[in-house]
Amino acid sequence: MNTHLYRTIWISDLHIGSTQCQADTLLDFLKHNDSEKLYLVGDIIDFWSLSKKMYWPQDHNTIIQKILRKARHGTQIIYIPGNHDENIRDYDNYVFGGIVVKKSDVHTTLSGKRLLIVHGDEYDTIAKHHKWMAKLGSVGYDFLIELNRILRITRQIFGIRSNFSLAAFIKFKVKNVVQFISDYEVSIVNSLKHGNLDGVICGHIHHAEIKEIDSFQYINTGDFVESCTAIVEHQDGRLELINWVKQEAREIARPAPAH
Repeated sequence: MNTHLYRTIWISDLHIGSTQCQADTLLDFLKHNDSEKLYLVGDIIDFWSLSKKMYWPQDHNTIIQKILRKARHGTQIIYIPGNHDENIRDYDNYVFGGIVVKKSDVHTTLSGKRLLIVHGDEYDTIAKHHKWMAKLGSVGYDFLIELNRILRITRQIFGIRSNFSLAAFIKFKVKNVVQFISDYEVSIVNSLKHGNLDGVICGHIHHAEIKEIDSFQYINTGDFVESCTAIVEHQDGRLELINWVKQEAREIARPAPAH
C-alpha cells in the first residue's frame, strides 16, 4: 500500500499513555499517511490516565518518535491540547521538537473556507463546569474501553478484522447519550456561526462526523480509541472522513484473485 500525501490531516483523542490507545492501528495510519500540515486536536497524551496508573509501552514511545520524525522531515505540526492534556495549554505558542502548541487555530482550506480548530471541551458544559462529573463518567467509559480491548483481542484471535466498538455500540443505544451528542454539535455551532468562520473541526466526544448545521460546517475527527478515524484535506481541497483499518487487515479482507 502506497503512502497517501494530503494537504492536511486532523487526528484527535489518541489517549497515548492509556490502555485505550489503539497504538498498532495509529502507527499503521501514521506510516501510510503523510501531509503538509498535521493537526493534533487534543487528548493526545492522556494525563488523566497516567495520574492513576503509569502505563507507557514501547509502541507509545514509537508513536511520539514517528510524529517528531514527521516534524523533522518538514510536516507543519500544530498541537491543540484537550481536557485530558490541558496542562499543555500553559505552553501556548511554544515550539517543542518542531511541534507548535496552540490553544486554537484557524485553518484555511484550498477553497478558501476558514475553519476553527479546537478540541471542543470548551463547548461541553459538563467538562467545563463539572469536571468531577466528567472524570466520574471517564471511569465508566474506561471500563467499557477495557472490555472493548479484550473483545478486540478475542476477535483478532478468531480472525475477525473490523473496528467494532463495544463502547460505541452501547453509547448509541442510550437515548441520553445520543441526545448529548446532538446537543453538543448544536451548541458548538451556535457559539461560532456568527463569527468570521465557515466551520469548526473538533474532537472530544469520540464521534466522527462531517455535516452542515445551519449552513455552518461541523466536523469531528473522532478518535483512535474506538473508531480509528481521521479527517483529511485532499490536494484539491476536498475534506474527507477516513475510517482507518490496519494494512494487514486490509490484505486479509481483500478477495483472492479469480483463477
